[in-house]
Amino acid sequence: MVNIQFAEEFYMANEALKHFRPTQASIPPREVNYRLQLPSGVPVHIHALNPLAFLLRAAQVYPNKLALVHPDVPHPVIYSYGVWTQRIQNFAYALIQAGIKPADRIAIIAPNIPAVAEAYHGVLGARAVLCAINTRLTHGEVAYILEHSESKLIFVDHEYTHLVKGAKVPVIVINDTGREDDPYEQFLTSGRKFSGERGWPGLEWERDEDAPCALNYTSGTTGRPKGVLTTLRGSYLAAIANAYETGMGRDSTYLWILPMFHASGWCYPWAITFAASAQICLRSVSYPHIWHHLLNSRVTHYCGAPTVQIGLINAPQARRLDRPVHAIIAGSAPTAHLIGELEKINIIPIHVYGLTETYGPSTKCYYQPHWMSLSLEERAKLLARQGHSFATAEDARVVFQPKEGDSPDAPLVDVPKDGKTMGEIVFRGNIVMKEYFKDPEATRKAFRGGYFNTGDLAVWHPDGYIAVQDRSKDIIISGGENASSLAIEQELAAHPDVLEVSVVARPHPKWGERPMAFVILHPQKAAKWKGRHAEFEQDLKKHARGRLPGFACPEWVSVVDELPKTSTGKIQKVQLRKLVAKL
Repeated sequence: MVNIQFAEEFYMANEALKHFRPTQASIPPREVNYRLQLPSGVPVHIHALNPLAFLLRAAQVYPNKLALVHPDVPHPVIYSYGVWTQRIQNFAYALIQAGIKPADRIAIIAPNIPAVAEAYHGVLGARAVLCAINTRLTHGEVAYILEHSESKLIFVDHEYTHLVKGAKVPVIVINDTGREDDPYEQFLTSGRKFSGERGWPGLEWERDEDAPCALNYTSGTTGRPKGVLTTLRGSYLAAIANAYETGMGRDSTYLWILPMFHASGWCYPWAITFAASAQICLRSVSYPHIWHHLLNSRVTHYCGAPTVQIGLINAPQARRLDRPVHAIIAGSAPTAHLIGELEKINIIPIHVYGLTETYGPSTKCYYQPHWMSLSLEERAKLLARQGHSFATAEDARVVFQPKEGDSPDAPLVDVPKDGKTMGEIVFRGNIVMKEYFKDPEATRKAFRGGYFNTGDLAVWHPDGYIAVQDRSKDIIISGGENASSLAIEQELAAHPDVLEVSVVARPHPKWGERPMAFVILHPQKAAKWKGRHAEFEQDLKKHARGRLPGFACPEWVSVVDELPKTSTGKIQKVQLRKLVAKL
């Protein structure tokens, strides 16, 4: 059971939770040993890093503390750390009973539900590798990932079974009920029986911290998706960094808005357990539900792209919070308007940057105290930078891009820290992927010069902060000048009537390329420009001319109702370029 001290707000808000009882197999024995069996020959001074350790410690120290609640569904569930850890132990034994061997891949296709959070830990208990798959992919894309990953077992939420139709390996359906007759719960119960009550000491600790932990597939916008293979060590250190850099602790509550399938949920499944925090699962990005929890459930942290934050501040339920909430923002830089609106409602933006290949976030724009004396616009420009590397990472660098004919092993050369010279961001060290799965050639290209080459173009400021200018494919080359689409977007977003904007290159007969802006008008200003989009275009261009050089001012402006986005809310410029190609 869950101690009422830690779960009162959820019981009060949801009558069904008062009557919820975990399955019998989820109840831990009276005395629990949370130490796994150590492999022979491990030196006394070595403890192989593994993020599963965070869960075991949290359960040992705080067995009755709230671990996870899933309240906004027909069958809500709530678990203490003691109960939740038992469920994860059952998961691991059930995998072994199903014939899963160390390093085998296990696929899961589901929204943000307890089963996914459990999989991120239970798979490690069986020394296997989790492959969480984007629920927004097509059947064909999912089939490719299942085949390429060679997944031996598939877990699928009941709403997404169509994505695994015809699968050649066993499929376990998750009805997301927490009840005994749920196929997923039956799987866990079978694991408990198979364990023979051997408990955690019946499972073996992975001796190699460089062993695979997760396999995450990139979006594949320029071809087949690539499988990013991460390690136990990297996941452990990335999780610690996330908790430290965002101030998570025992009294924190994390709200799942970011999909757990995206880059291992930016390693927050393990950051939460490292901090012994509570977590709230949401099946979908529902602003009424999000605001309910921000106002009533003591939420302290959540992750989301700027577009998610925009939806949040413009929701009808939006109001100032009586306690600060930390919003971890990545995907693109927050604008001055967005930062100002978040601050007004007591949401503190934490701007981070990273890629799937860097375990999600790996740099942070560290706030300097003297910035508080600056104007909002000046402060926002500083906060929009990507900053410095995380505490557990090696320093990020900005280096000159290779010239044609350069050796892939040639030493990398830093750009000057002048805030002007553009180069490419590169990483190496603790929180960089191990490799692209079964793709040595792509791995070799990505690791040019002994660093992971991100493809993101940036400048390096005198204070050491890096600032992304664009993806290399998104730079607009107009009349021989390089224009950053991100920098243009930052300035256009300062127009008071703009809600969201994205800029891409469009062919121009004289200048080669010119910027084209796709704009969503602010809901409160849309009526003002109804039937007058041509006038708005001129007004936005006038605004741009006061802030941007001529070659960076948009030549065309298109007012749209929505922008194409990924599952994490990141704007898909590849789709906008396809639209432009037809013009």
